[in-house]
Amino acid sequence: RQRIGIARALAVNPKFIICDESVSALDVSVQAQVLNLLNELKEEFGLTYIFISHDLSVVKYMSDRMVVMQEGRIEEMGDADQIYTKPGTPYTQKLIDAIPEGKLEDIKRHLESKGVKVG
Repeated sequence: RQRIGIARALAVNPKFIICDESVSALDVSVQAQVLNLLNELKEEFGLTYIFISHDLSVVKYMSDRMVVMQEGRIEEMGDADQIYTKPGTPYTQKLIDAIPEGKLEDIKRHLESKGVKVG
């Protein structure tokens, strides 16, 4: 189902695609496949994603830049790696601290088991 949605989005040659909770209802192995596909398409077609998710481990895997919002307002914006390693606000720090231990590693491990190089 997700792949069909991605194919439809690509049919109009977009410059960017909005992914709103696009993998939230999927199990880890299917999440990994969809995220890998999105990354491959990003490279192949030079796409930009606006990736909306409550799952910060997935956001970390997908993002170069990141915006943290609280109650509809921008709380923090910048380089994703910097936000994850040095959050600029107490709210962002609480979000980062709430990421389940091992979730991102599960996704990476699954991709690597399929022969996908994970950076």
